[in-house]
Amino acid sequence: MSHVPALRIHAGPKALDHIRRHGLAPGHVRVIPAAAGGPKGLILGPLDRFIFGHWLAQADQPVDLVGASIGAWRMATACLAQPEQALARLERDYIAQRFDPPAGHRRTPAWLVSERFAQSLQDFYGGRVAEVLAHRRYRLHVVAARGRGLLARESGWRTPLGYLGAFMSNALHRPALGWWLERVVFSTAPHGPQQAPHRLPFATADLCTRQARLDEANFMQALRASCSIPFVLQAVHDIAGAPRGAYWDGGITDYHMHLDYAASQAGDGIVLYPHFQRAVVPGWLDKSLRWRHRASHFLDSMVVLAPDPAWVAGLPRGKLPDRHDFLDYGTDHAARARAWNAATSASRQLADEFAQWLQRPDPSRVLPL
Repeated sequence: MSHVPALRIHAGPKALDHIRRHGLAPGHVRVIPAAAGGPKGLILGPLDRFIFGHWLAQADQPVDLVGASIGAWRMATACLAQPEQALARLERDYIAQRFDPPAGHRRTPAWLVSERFAQSLQDFYGGRVAEVLAHRRYRLHVVAARGRGLLARESGWRTPLGYLGAFMSNALHRPALGWWLERVVFSTAPHGPQQAPHRLPFATADLCTRQARLDEANFMQALRASCSIPFVLQAVHDIAGAPRGAYWDGGITDYHMHLDYAASQAGDGIVLYPHFQRAVVPGWLDKSLRWRHRASHFLDSMVVLAPDPAWVAGLPRGKLPDRHDFLDYGTDHAARARAWNAATSASRQLADEFAQWLQRPDPSRVLPL
């Protein structure tokens, strides 16, 4: 283990009060969000394996798992039997991804990236979708962004103009993003045919939102849509059981799951958030809007588990893995894999330090959000 502490624990005011009164036990967790962010999510693998493979198994309450993009992939994987092994495979498979351009192309076209990613999901979840949907405790919520207006269908001219409009509207007023994109949440349902999906664990007044049932007919489409970064992958059109239209990466509307959690409203239980940074940014288009990176009352019952920036500086290239590494390393896949494997190996320290803190949850170690 590095001599530099790896883990920082941040909490909203209601969560900190809960820790002072009750500590933190697996039975206290009501929701686990999971951010978009591509390869950055790899750093959370050991924490995921500890939380889902060991710690949460000591309790029996229902838990809502809410994710977009790689976060949705992580949370769906946590619903498989033997989650520790499944999450380890996710890490290996993600690191092994290759998107080499075809002969004569400088970049891999979006249609080909989409085709290869769809095959990756089929290889990973094929024959096991029912296992994800029927988990007795975990209620899975997969977030995707559905286009409206110019973004209702994908095309060479409509899509760039639509996203320009979305960026400008969002910069002025986040709810105005709903003119261009709406949050669609695909949620599992209680066992049995035609059952309505589980209730969302957050309010939706902040942004235009719809909910659809997640089932075997649309699972692959919904998960692929949630991971479909505009201009990098193609949109997924007309998902079964959901409103017609073009669906893109759920991180566009909900980059870091900065949602109006019911647990925060009521001060009931904990929203436990393994995250790759302290800030909980609302949408992907808010990344450059620093004033939207502050905590709000939505996060009052949230506990964020994040890497210390000083520890991150000791990782390969002094940073978390990210999507730019695909371009920076180019076809040197072995070098990229070495760097990412070194980062994920080092991140075991995050899980070790969280496990140690749980033995005696010291509120003085908890920082504000």
